[in-house]
Amino acid sequence: MRISPSACIQLKEGTHIAKCVLMPGDPLRAKFIAETYLENPVLFNDVRNMLGYTGTFQGKEVSVMGSGMGIPSMVLYAHELYNFFGVDTIIRVGSAGALQRDVKLKSVVIPESAVTNSSCIEVYGIKGVPKPYADKELLKTARMTAEGLNIPVDVGTVFTTDYFYNPDENVNEKARKRGLLAVEMETAGLYQCAIANQKRALSILSISDNIATGEMLPPEEIREGFHDMMQIALITGVCTL
Repeated sequence: MRISPSACIQLKEGTHIAKCVLMPGDPLRAKFIAETYLENPVLFNDVRNMLGYTGTFQGKEVSVMGSGMGIPSMVLYAHELYNFFGVDTIIRVGSAGALQRDVKLKSVVIPESAVTNSSCIEVYGIKGVPKPYADKELLKTARMTAEGLNIPVDVGTVFTTDYFYNPDENVNEKARKRGLLAVEMETAGLYQCAIANQKRALSILSISDNIATGEMLPPEEIREGFHDMMQIALITGVCTL
């Protein structure tokens, strides 16, 4: 294991991290992505079981690593990747709950921006910015990629919450009335971290349930929607290299 200035990522001997990193929340999902979509994946980190792999897709190097759940965990790993390992681009790939009735199950949502109830954003000291936003070029590339693959996507603003179990039972309805597309737990933190470090970030989400209608996908259908998200994310990622 190679000692690095990082607190939570320690490169295994002979390994490295690509310029573009895809980040699901679940480290076991990172393992699944590496083994399913990448050629010759190599484990570069397993500290705290936050698995990270580097392999190739369409002949270009891409890494994938878990972020954990919530903004604090996402920002911890994103900060280290951006500042200690030369990563330029992070693309979050994860699930989300739709807030609007017309956002379909298995569909892909690409947040151009995110609002949040997290106080973590305040430490960046730019309260005048109403909501963290995606890298414009990454967003444009992702939309063009989805169009080329004939995968419909919803683009708009999502709600990044600090609370999986929110004591305010009406919070999702409030978010729905504001026109927010979906709710998840990491995007706003990633976007703000990227802005602060002058790096690039994008979030691409697969809808696993609809909070407005009560619909929920079974596991096998979640995997089908996940494949659409991954195609868009991987092609967008390699276009940055």
